Amino acid sequence: MRPPAPPSRRGVLGLGAGLAAASLAPRAAASGNPENHPPNLPEWSRSLGPGVIEEPYGLPSPHESHVVRRYVPWLTADRHGSVSFTPLADLHGIITPNGLCFERHHSGYPDIDPQDWRLMVHGLVERPMVFTLQDLMRMPSQSRILFLECPANGGMEWRGAQMSGVQYTHGMIHCCEWTGVSLRTLFAETGLKPNASWILAEGGDAAHLTRSLPIAKCLDDCMLAWGQNGEMLRPQQGYPVRLVVPGWEGNVWIKWLRRIEVGDRPWYHRQETRNYTDLLPSGKARQFTFVNEVSSVITYPCPEKPLTGVSGFVEIKGLAWSGLGRIARVDVSVDGGDTWRTAELQQPVLPKALTRFRIPWEWRPNTGPFYLESRAIDETGRVQPTIGMLRAARGTESIYHNNAIQTWLVERDGTTVNVQIDA
Repeated sequence: MRPPAPPSRRGVLGLGAGLAAASLAPRAAASGNPENHPPNLPEWSRSLGPGVIEEPYGLPSPHESHVVRRYVPWLTADRHGSVSFTPLADLHGIITPNGLCFERHHSGYPDIDPQDWRLMVHGLVERPMVFTLQDLMRMPSQSRILFLECPANGGMEWRGAQMSGVQYTHGMIHCCEWTGVSLRTLFAETGLKPNASWILAEGGDAAHLTRSLPIAKCLDDCMLAWGQNGEMLRPQQGYPVRLVVPGWEGNVWIKWLRRIEVGDRPWYHRQETRNYTDLLPSGKARQFTFVNEVSSVITYPCPEKPLTGVSGFVEIKGLAWSGLGRIARVDVSVDGGDTWRTAELQQPVLPKALTRFRIPWEWRPNTGPFYLESRAIDETGRVQPTIGMLRAARGTESIYHNNAIQTWLVERDGTTVNVQIDA
């Protein structure tokens, strides 16, 4: 636990200003049409509406058209090797709708005919085999609710507050129910040779992204998933089959999986040497930093959801997660970490899944400013660190695994912005 310094204007390192203000301005609260308000009969109840299967695949209300994935044009050279962000501030519960799950591609996403898809398993196995989708779906299946987080989530914040919105600071995460077959079951079919200790998983996109994984993790809780939230995977999420690696960085959840090679050591390919390593001040790099450590973020209030026009009791709400198990506690501060109160955890609290937290707070215009923070603790006892702690250990040249406490500054008029406290 940290002994935080009192927050002050001098203690604030910077305000998020990475995007044009117009693109992130909250939708104005409309007063509506008084003719539709009680006790009048609203216009929508005076005539028949569309019938069944007007939309064979259901779509959200047009009044929710603002709830979409977004991306940052200047972040990458093009959209083929880029990322989009989940709109966390507009979500409810812990399950992310399939159409809002963030995307991360290295060469765009392929259009794969499931009849043509095959999975090759070879290397240090007793029986090299090739599986069809039908082969996998005939095996004993399982379903688990798990979060998936890109290791670069929050990566733009290492040198200072950059992004104006929780969608951009923390939106490279989603949580879904995944359905598929245990990797342990697959290896029971092929057998493993005594010296098998690592696998290489290869994707079927144009990048043919590969990652090495220890066999112990594969036999523990990894699975090959074809289902996501009750339907088949979306193409952007790896259709028809992807690797699911609970609690570990999203880059190892190989999409469009086409090949698994079993070996006795890691392969040290491009995505685990040049990329997805953490550069330290010493010039050395941390490698195979697989686990997504305990983290949390407040999703209301936040830059997209300010307190403008609200007076009285409100509910501070947010999300917490840990790649090492369940969330045990979340504390919330409104004074930048000087004092903390313990929030309520919303059930279900599942291992390696997003967990909702909430706590009441009284706010009135023209008070403050306030510095809102959340601090998560998981069942292993790990405590979410401050950005100062992370910088002391890893410097400012890192890109990955920024699980620092997030600070939102709530101004006297309720406007909420991204800041960092030098503590």
